[in-house]
Amino acid sequence: MPKKPARAESPATFEEAMAELQQLVTQMEAGELALEASIAAYKRGSELVKYCLAQLDKVDNQVKVLEGEMLKPFAADADETEA
Repeated sequence: MPKKPARAESPATFEEAMAELQQLVTQMEAGELALEASIAAYKRGSELVKYCLAQLDKVDNQVKVLEGEMLKPFAADADETEA
């Protein structure tokens, strides 16, 4: 069964990138890809990891702005420390 080639475009969302990355990892671990396809999958996986890290960095910066650079415990964590 031929595998579809790795997509070159950027993913629309973080979740889409993670799903594609998981699919690539599964195929590579199963040994389903030829050597050239494995190299292409590895390259695409590297691009997806960079994309995901950039998205996480953006979110981290947004949270810092919203919280005023001050870390606050989650409500569940605060409840546990008060008990």
